[in-house]
Amino acid sequence: MKKFFTLNTLRIISLVALAVGAGKSLWVTINTGQHNKSVLLVTLFVVWVLSPFAAILAAHVVFKHRPKTFKITLYRLMLVISIISPLAYTGILSPPGAKPAAVFLITPLILWLLMLIVIPIALSRSGKENKG
Repeated sequence: MKKFFTLNTLRIISLVALAVGAGKSLWVTINTGQHNKSVLLVTLFVVWVLSPFAAILAAHVVFKHRPKTFKITLYRLMLVISIISPLAYTGILSPPGAKPAAVFLITPLILWLLMLIVIPIALSRSGKENKG
């Protein structure tokens, strides 16, 4: 019997979730900054907010020939980023009294740190998998 939930299915779900998460994050960022008179500042926030999405998508392209276990980790990380970002920017995960700018600065930083921890570990483990 063929497994229903294949690697390709997980990949498609992760990429769709990534696009939706990036779109929602972009919308919330622009909506929050709409009254700011500085177009440059809003543009910088948009770039910063979308940077984790771009980085994980770039990792998906760069590491497309890695073993299955690495790809599963990467797709799960895509899902985490896709869920956490919009929740953080809408204020659901924010502590009471947090200023919106702080959320838009800290969330991408946390996501970058998460990627900088998870991806090298997954690469290391997939390298050992290839040798063993």
